[in-house]
Amino acid sequence: MPSPTVSFEVFPPKTVDAAFKLWDTAQALAPLAPRFFSVTYGAGGTTRDLTQDAAAVLHRTSGLPVSAHLTCVGATAAQTIATAEAFAAAGVTDIVALRGDPPAGETRFDPHPGGFASSLELIEALALMDRFTLRVGAYPECHPDAASQHANIQYLKRKFDAGADEAITQFFFDTDSFLRFRDQCAAAGIDKPIVPGILPVTNWRSARAFAERCGTAVPAWLDDAYRCADRDGRSDLLSTSLCTEMCSTLVDEGVDSLHFYTLNRPDLTRDVCRALGITPHTSLSEVA
Repeated sequence: MPSPTVSFEVFPPKTVDAAFKLWDTAQALAPLAPRFFSVTYGAGGTTRDLTQDAAAVLHRTSGLPVSAHLTCVGATAAQTIATAEAFAAAGVTDIVALRGDPPAGETRFDPHPGGFASSLELIEALALMDRFTLRVGAYPECHPDAASQHANIQYLKRKFDAGADEAITQFFFDTDSFLRFRDQCAAAGIDKPIVPGILPVTNWRSARAFAERCGTAVPAWLDDAYRCADRDGRSDLLSTSLCTEMCSTLVDEGVDSLHFYTLNRPDLTRDVCRALGITPHTSLSEVA
């Protein structure tokens, strides 16, 4: 069975040290021939300029495709479209179009005055520009704001109808939850690619807290497994094993592309990819 294609998410640096860490992550993972790197947006649009700069520099210096996140939060529609145009001018023609998280301290999304009211409006506007490959978010275990899983899937279908080309899911710990979601989407008439988002766990406490915030189910046995692994100093080994097993099961079930949330920590992601048979092709310096 052929190895899956891969893509990697990174976040923009806020310090010089973080900038070196991002570059080291790109150097470590670029040889695995990713379809693209995605560069995130901070909650409330707090890293808009940093995302723009990081996406442009990463694309220019590596020659690799970069998919920049763009959200509806904290900007007017005109400002958001201007950001998209700046991405295109820098050669970044892939966008992950998202509603976005509310600013720190707020619990609900409120549209900016004069801004896009939803991800649907943003996707429609970007599609009309006819300059971008558009990716969107998907939630296998239901978006926290969705009334039901049916409503969750219908909203994803509307994103595709608005012009999205591909969806990337929130991470999950239960492989079956993604497979059920994939089948439900197909039954709803969705025929565009839905790529599972994979989180190699570098810190269980942080990953668990993040899962709780975004509605990802946490199996009880994982708490016990990481408690024992942390005690024995084997948490990285456990993470590599669990993540590799999950990805292998997905590939066996017909998944041909995986998207890794790296948190700018490439080692576990690289180890999992190599366990899946994804081997280095070239170095980033050779690509550039």
